[in-house]
Amino acid sequence: MIKLIKTKKEHAAAIARISDLMDADPAPGSAEENELELLALLAETYEKESIKRELPDPIEAIRFRMDQQGLTNKDLEPIIGSKSKVSEILNRKRSLSLSMIRRLNYSLGIATEVLLQDPASKLVAENQGPYNQKSNTSSNR
Repeated sequence: MIKLIKTKKEHAAAIARISDLMDADPAPGSAEENELELLALLAETYEKESIKRELPDPIEAIRFRMDQQGLTNKDLEPIIGSKSKVSEILNRKRSLSLSMIRRLNYSLGIATEVLLQDPASKLVAENQGPYNQKSNTSSNR
């Protein structure tokens, strides 16, 4: 019986069944093909709602794309600016400007939602835990 996926265990079972059905290569219009399509839709819905996906760090995304395309720091100068700006960005001493983000998105195809993140905010969030949080006093407002 097919039902909504609500737990990790149910998701794992659905993925196993999807794999089995794909291996069987069901005939178009068959009950197995319909089951495969329905399970895939249910698994996708569960993943979208339940599995949090973190975006990559913007600087790591730039470095990754540079590596993929065999680019050097010098190749980024027309996109980011001077040699010193490229160095400061890649060494996290300078933030990306909106115009840099636009050019990186256009030239390297890096998603703007990745580039718009503040790398420092991830560090702050990682250091915030039940024992690391600052108290809410007037000096912290």
